[in-house]
Amino acid sequence: MAKTHQFTEEQYQEVIQEIKKVKNATLRKKLEVLQLRMEGYKNEEITKITKYSKSRVSALVCIYAKDGIAYFQQENRKSGNRRNMSYDEETAFLSEYKELAEQGRIIEVSEIKRAYEEKVGHRIGKDQIYRVLRRHGWRKVMPRSKHPNKASDEAIEASKKLT
Repeated sequence: MAKTHQFTEEQYQEVIQEIKKVKNATLRKKLEVLQLRMEGYKNEEITKITKYSKSRVSALVCIYAKDGIAYFQQENRKSGNRRNMSYDEETAFLSEYKELAEQGRIIEVSEIKRAYEEKVGHRIGKDQIYRVLRRHGWRKVMPRSKHPNKASDEAIEASKKLT
């Protein structure tokens, strides 16, 4: 048999106060699901009112029963910006490597990646570090294997014979 959650008057007032404070429409709709459930509506009725699926309504009620209002107070949960650092933090992080590059030192991406992983505290993919570098205007510069205007081997040998 399904578990029925019982809510107190304090919890109901807490949800009402949060609905009044919140500006995000999606979050307000989730809180209204809780409000309706606390007012005695069945999940099927809430589904018709809010256009959420029955399983989503049930999940929201379970989340509230488990975590309380704190889950619904989180700002920008699962937003589009999933970067580990802000742009300014990335700039500060890369400034050390920029100084080394300006001194003429060859910097490997694997070295930057290791330091980045230490800073954020978890592993990242290779593409992610390349996106960070591209975002800050870095590009791949390699020493060329030979000068483009270098004379041919025959011309070098001919010049040696002249001297």
